[in-house]
Amino acid sequence: MTRPLNYKHLHYFWATVRWGGVSRAAERLHLTPQTLSGQVKQLEESLGVALFRTAGKRLELTEAGRVAYSYADEMFSLGAELTEALKSLPAGRAASFRVGISDAVPKSMAQRLLAPALALREPVRLVCREGALETLLGELALHRLDLVLSTSAVPPGLNVRSYNHRLGSSPIGLYQARGAATRRMPFPKGLHGRPMLLPASDSPLRSQLLAWLQSRRVMPHIVGEFADPALMKAFGAAGAGIFPAPFAARLEISRSHDAVLLGLVDDVQEEYFAISNERRVSHPAVRAIVEAAPGTLGDDSRKT
Repeated sequence: MTRPLNYKHLHYFWATVRWGGVSRAAERLHLTPQTLSGQVKQLEESLGVALFRTAGKRLELTEAGRVAYSYADEMFSLGAELTEALKSLPAGRAASFRVGISDAVPKSMAQRLLAPALALREPVRLVCREGALETLLGELALHRLDLVLSTSAVPPGLNVRSYNHRLGSSPIGLYQARGAATRRMPFPKGLHGRPMLLPASDSPLRSQLLAWLQSRRVMPHIVGEFADPALMKAFGAAGAGIFPAPFAARLEISRSHDAVLLGLVDDVQEEYFAISNERRVSHPAVRAIVEAAPGTLGDDSRKT
């Protein structure tokens, strides 16, 4: 097994080359030449190669030493640039809060769930990106994201170190554009034969909806399938068909899409998860989202 690189030893090697020898480097680093030589020797032993060879009374780099120095020089130069870049940041600049939003999360719901992060005393700059859950989890594992919002937990067997924080759930309602809605339509029997829009085939919600319809012997006419919930709502608002959406967002759907709630789908809930690299949430923005989620998801469901 490869031993982890000791960056302290690497820095001593880099300094020896950069400052022209052991004696000069030791003086700058406030070390004895013997200590510095010993540290470089340990680096050579850990790498399994000689970095220097003796040329008369001086040292010169081996081929391996030249390769190692080129990498070390770039690494420590970047470190110096990082220090300067951080020093140059204006005071009070908001920290970035990077969030991945799974394609299955309705955009209006994502906005409501993330809103508490923008209300923190210490401001954050929200950076959002959408995508497939597995892709976003890969970005989370590489610390390119601070949080992933999803309608499902981390899939079992996925080799990604992450933790699920359940935010809550909302019942699913079926909606129709106000102009296309039939008054006093019996629910759910009135759905039989009516045009309906459904999530894409890989959505857990789709299978639950179809099972619910089948259990009630209702067969609507499926006229469209959508991976993007926002696009599905847009078609529904245009009168293309009845569409499902969270009950917690019903007031927004009424205002934004001029659609009415036909009824609730019994026992079918859409769950929401905040997925992070932390088992115990310490990030202020993530903590604010997790703590506020029950109210966010429950407010509309308590209104009639």
